[in-house]
Amino acid sequence: MQKLRILLLPFAWIYGGIAAFRNLMFDLQIKQSFSIPKKSICVGNLSVGGTGKTPHVAYLADLLKDSNKITLLSRGYGRLTKGFILGSKSSTGSEIGDEPKLYVSRFNPEVNVVVCEKRVEGVHQIQKIFPENNLIILDDAFQHRAVKAGLNILLTDYSAPYYRDHVLPAGNLREWKTGRIRADLIIITKCPLNLSADEKSKVIQNLKFDSDKIFFSHIKYGDLISFGKPINLNFKNILLVTGIANSEPLLVELKRKFRVESISFSDHHNFTLQDIERIHQKFDTFASDSKAIITTEKDFMRLSEMMESTEIKNYPWLYQAIEVELDRKNIFNKLVIQYVNSI
Repeated sequence: MQKLRILLLPFAWIYGGIAAFRNLMFDLQIKQSFSIPKKSICVGNLSVGGTGKTPHVAYLADLLKDSNKITLLSRGYGRLTKGFILGSKSSTGSEIGDEPKLYVSRFNPEVNVVVCEKRVEGVHQIQKIFPENNLIILDDAFQHRAVKAGLNILLTDYSAPYYRDHVLPAGNLREWKTGRIRADLIIITKCPLNLSADEKSKVIQNLKFDSDKIFFSHIKYGDLISFGKPINLNFKNILLVTGIANSEPLLVELKRKFRVESISFSDHHNFTLQDIERIHQKFDTFASDSKAIITTEKDFMRLSEMMESTEIKNYPWLYQAIEVELDRKNIFNKLVIQYVNSI
């Protein structure tokens, strides 16, 4: 792998150079950024996927929804549609994407959820349709320089922080590490529960960012929610089915409690009838009894649409609900709320 990265470095320099030149055009205002009126928060990363944006966006929506009129704006990655769409309870993952569908299922009607690949157009439509809206939360728009949010929150995965990564294709970064300077706050995500103060200090030094604006978060695993054949929750064997960027933290968590086998698909995978048949065939031969099929909440957004056309309802499917917990939570919340309430 290291040899391959070295071979790809010239291409990474070209890619990184193009990204840097584009950023320079915006920094010099040769290319114009549209400053979002009222309040706006961007949640993004420097790398390609897998940093946990979805639960952090949900955390912000949950924190702020009682005192603000909020719209969540997403590109709707993986959807089969184009343009601006207002999400509703009847929206499918193929129409709006699995993350927006998850937001709708959790927050509708308290929070509006819209998708639009052109964020400027999305903002204009939000202003037109919801004139009372005072806060827009943008999911994965850190590199979308055509719009400028008021508060930028940068996420980086503890197991693959940006300071140990390289620009595509030699690594997973969408731009050079210096892109961090556009952030107002940084969250190191998917941290171990027992992360020591010394280990945090080492990470903070490597991030090269204001230590007061750095926070650590970990995944908090909730209940297993049944959506297939009802089952007693005392099972011991599970088949883990995922179509997300990084399923390793969930796999490690489940192995603490169960005997686990897994089937992994690519991120935002659109499940087919053949996929479901393959999963069920694997499940039938995987263990004799005391078993279940576990998936993620994001994957459930797509799988739930196949309930009537497949045998899912006849198999013990469940999804793992997750949230995030932040260290120095009160300080983080205070900074965010101060920004939203500032004049």
